[in-house]
Amino acid sequence: MVIDTEKIEEPKSPEKPQEIPADWQANILAFACHYCAFAAADLAGVMRLKYPPNVKVVRLPCTGKLDHIYILRAFERGIDGVFAAG
Repeated sequence: MVIDTEKIEEPKSPEKPQEIPADWQANILAFACHYCAFAAADLAGVMRLKYPPNVKVVRLPCTGKLDHIYILRAFERGIDGVFAAG
């Protein structure tokens, strides 16, 4: 058995790494199923539990019917992360 000792170099990115500001918070878009995840989010609101204002919840009849184009559009419009819960 021969072991290759050559190291494989990872491709270099043309982008320069940037510092993340200390006060930066990601914009999150959550797609929530009406009967499951949205009910849990609604219950959290009724119980006066707090979650960050940078999380936006969109209620859907069923996340199983969530089309991928809506996720891609969210990223195109500046959303940093998408959460689909059902």
